[in-house]
Amino acid sequence: MKVLTDDILGEVVVRHNHNSRHLRASVAPNGKLTITVPRRTPDFAVKAFLRGSRSKLKELLNSARAGQTYSDGTKIGKLHSISVRFGTKLSVSTLRSQIIVTLPESMDINDNEVQSIIRTEVIKALRKEAKNYLPKRLAVIASKFGYKYQSVRLPHAGSRWGSCSSNGTISLNIALMKLPHELIDYVLVHELAHTKQMNHSSNFWDLVGEMDSNYRQHKKALKAFQPIC
Repeated sequence: MKVLTDDILGEVVVRHNHNSRHLRASVAPNGKLTITVPRRTPDFAVKAFLRGSRSKLKELLNSARAGQTYSDGTKIGKLHSISVRFGTKLSVSTLRSQIIVTLPESMDINDNEVQSIIRTEVIKALRKEAKNYLPKRLAVIASKFGYKYQSVRLPHAGSRWGSCSSNGTISLNIALMKLPHELIDYVLVHELAHTKQMNHSSNFWDLVGEMDSNYRQHKKALKAFQPIC
């Protein structure tokens, strides 16, 4: 992984992937632009891609970050919320279920610096919620339908809600805690089905349907959300 700095786009994370055939742009859960490139792609090629695609990449960033601005009263996950107070210096901390943002008069909550610091604390809160909820919920669904898996990981990197490796390790994005419970369950069901079918064939969707009869509606509804903290 490498980080490049662009005057317009800010910090850009470059990830080399031996399975990639083309350059692909996405926005990571931390709000940073990520470019996934074939393994031997040189820096100058990435920079040329950034220069030639700045307007589209800027639109991608703005679209991904829409709805990700934190303000007083914003609900975070299932248990937390943001509370803004005023003081002499900027600070962000969590007390029980409140993420407390202390702002000096010289700053606005929409300032990039403030939003970045809040996002760091939001990720901590979502990780705590995810750790307490997702592995237990996954175990309940797996037991109910007779599925087995190797282990559970709770990352927040990447642009997917979840994934399942060939050895049965299920990764669940901590941003799942932002979703309604029925959509969380849909993602868990989806990944459990991958323990038996590592594809999206009709057999795979039959497995999903056995666990979630409304999976088509849930699949469609999930498109309205993004796995970004």
